[in-house]
Amino acid sequence: MPTLFVVATPIGNLEDLSYRAARILREADLVLAEDTRSVRVLLDRVDQLGGAGTVNARRRVKSLFEGNEAARVALATEALAAGDKVALVSEAGTPGVSDPGARVVRAAIDAGATIEVIPGPVAAIAALVASGLPTDRFLFVGFPPREEGARREAFGALRGEIATMIFYEAPDRVGATLADLAAALGDARQASVARELTKIHEEHVRGSLAELAAKYAEVSPRGECTIVVGGAVEAPPAIDLEAEIARLLGLGLGPKDAAARLVVRTGAPRRQLYQLALSIQRARGKAP
Repeated sequence: MPTLFVVATPIGNLEDLSYRAARILREADLVLAEDTRSVRVLLDRVDQLGGAGTVNARRRVKSLFEGNEAARVALATEALAAGDKVALVSEAGTPGVSDPGARVVRAAIDAGATIEVIPGPVAAIAALVASGLPTDRFLFVGFPPREEGARREAFGALRGEIATMIFYEAPDRVGATLADLAAALGDARQASVARELTKIHEEHVRGSLAELAAKYAEVSPRGECTIVVGGAVEAPPAIDLEAEIARLLGLGLGPKDAAARLVVRTGAPRRQLYQLALSIQRARGKAP
């Protein structure tokens, strides 16, 4: 039975590579890697650990990243059909979790291959456990939208989420993301920012969303970041959209600004809120 090995790799500390992962990488005939440069460093290490005579001379290393994943599906399935031992790795962590790999896994399943996952480090779980926030129920959100409007809309939709939430974010966007989370979920919501997990400068900064947003407003953290946010203690009160839009229009806001404010508070689509605001504004204009 052909088998696709999905191998989790260290997220910083090479000592976190398991014996099983090292063995699979040594034996693999084809390694599909998000970053071929970093995986060659890892392969050199596992070959050294295996000792002389363990290097697989047939081993090929090919790139598989977001831009070429669809094209690499054929390469993976052809190698599996030929009886090759195929390993899939991302630059760090587990392939398919906010990293390329899901298409190859799906294609391998459709081709009748077995999927064998070699578990290992996951930044989301490490940050969750270290945050001190509830771990009995959690939601992995991944990277939030980069566009401000879409990001605020997504966060607004999470107002009532009771599970602890986990986000990945680029260092230069951490401040803006924390500010948007505070606006959507409330300043007092508890959170944690983890950076450089498993590395020498690993750090966990805990506090309210307002405190963390203020800390990173001007100076971005260094290194890869994971944000963990506590869930809602109770369901947020329902908002009467028409009444609230009417109130905002009465304060002098235009339909666009009124919609923008409610996107963060409700998670409703901006276009829907804008159209409702226009409708209410027109109706108010026609009133005697």
